[in-house]
Amino acid sequence: MSSFVRQSKFRHVYCEPPKNAEDEWQGFRLATATGEQTYIKGSTKFFALALSGGGGPFAVCDVNSTGRYDPDAPIISGHRSAVLDFEFSPFNPNLLASASDDSTIKLWGIPDEGLSQTLTSDDALADLTAHGRKVTLLRFHPTANNVLASASADFTTKVWDVEHSSEISTFAECQALIQDIVWDYMGSNYAVSCKDKLIRIVDGRTAECTASFQAHEGAKSCKLTYLGQKDKLVTVGFTRQSQRQFKIWDPRNTSEALKRVDIDQSAGVIMPFYDPDTCLLYLAGKGDGNIRYYEMSDENPFSYSISEYRSTQSQKGMCMLPKRACDVMRCETARFLKLTSNSVMPLSFIVPRKSDAFQEDLYPDSFAGVPSHAAADWIEGSDKVPIMATMKPGATPSASNKTETFVPKKNAMQL
Repeated sequence: MSSFVRQSKFRHVYCEPPKNAEDEWQGFRLATATGEQTYIKGSTKFFALALSGGGGPFAVCDVNSTGRYDPDAPIISGHRSAVLDFEFSPFNPNLLASASDDSTIKLWGIPDEGLSQTLTSDDALADLTAHGRKVTLLRFHPTANNVLASASADFTTKVWDVEHSSEISTFAECQALIQDIVWDYMGSNYAVSCKDKLIRIVDGRTAECTASFQAHEGAKSCKLTYLGQKDKLVTVGFTRQSQRQFKIWDPRNTSEALKRVDIDQSAGVIMPFYDPDTCLLYLAGKGDGNIRYYEMSDENPFSYSISEYRSTQSQKGMCMLPKRACDVMRCETARFLKLTSNSVMPLSFIVPRKSDAFQEDLYPDSFAGVPSHAAADWIEGSDKVPIMATMKPGATPSASNKTETFVPKKNAMQL
C-alpha cells in the first residue's frame, strides 16, 4: 500500500523553552483563586497576572524584561476582591481590563515605561458595574474599538462600549455557569459554552441566540476558539468517559461536527489557541506540561497533527502573545507565556530555516493592531474584517484592508 507525507512548511515547527532561569520571570506569589480563566494575559508590551493578597492585587510586567520579580514593585490594587480575568485591548497594548469577584470590571491605562506607582480604584479609567455576581471572563472585540464582552456567574454575558461605560447588549439565556466566550473573525457573533453542555452562538449587538447545540458529552469544562476567516469553530472538551477531545464545527450547520479528534485520557482542561497566519491550533492542558499542535485545513479531514512539545513542568495557565511580538528573524511563528506555580516562562515556536533572511512564506500580512471601525459604527451594523499589515522588518506598514469610517478619538481610552 502506497503512502505519502503531507507537504507543509510547518511540519518541523518546534518549541524552544528558556535556556536559563535568567530568561524567565520568577518569584511571584500567585493568587489561589481558580476558575475558567487562563490566569495570565499579554500584549506586545506587558503581561498581567493575579497576586496573592487582599483586594485582588495583580502585577503588570514588561514582556521583554525577564528576571526575578520584585515583591515591592508597584501593582494594581483597585478591586475589593480577587481578580479573575484580564484582557489587553488588541488595539492598545497599554489598555487593560480586569474582572473581579466583586462583580465589577475596571479599565486601566499602563504607562509606556510600566507602573511607577501602585494604582488604586481612583486611578481606573472606567468602572463597569451591571453584573449581579462575580465577573469571570473578558474578551475584547477583534475589529471594533473599545467594545468588550464579559461573562459572569450571574449566568449572563454582556457587551460593553467601554469608552462610554455603557451596555450594548445582555444575553441571559444561559442556564448554568459560563465556561468560555469567544468572538468570531469579524466580531458579528460570539460563542458561549456553559456547564449545561450547550454551545450558543449569540449576535453581539442584539443578544439574539442564532444557534444552540451540544458539543461534548462530558461534564467538565468546554473551551472554544474560532478558526479565523475559515468560519469554523473548535470546541475542546471531554467524552462521557473523561477522555479529552476536540471537534470542528460549521457554525451555520451545527447538526453534526465536521471532525472529531480524541486526544488522551487526562483530567486537565485544555486551553486552545489559534494562529490564523499559520493555521496552527495549539492545545495546552492545565495541570500538564504538554502542548499539542495541529495544522487546520479548509477541506476534509480539516486537521493534521504536527507535533507535541513535552515538559515535566506543569502549566497553571498560558497566553499567546500577539504575532507582532514574534522575532521574525528567528523564524519565530508563535510566542506563548507559560504560567507555573511561581514563574512565567516564554515559549517560542520556531520553523527551522538555514537562511538568515526574512522568510516571506512564513509571514503573510498579519493583524496590524489597528481597529477597523469605531464602536458606534459597529453598534449601527458595520461589519469589517481585521486590518492587516506586513511583518517584514523595516517595511512601511501598509494596511491591506483600510477603513474609511474609523476616526480616532483622543480620550482616556486611547493612551
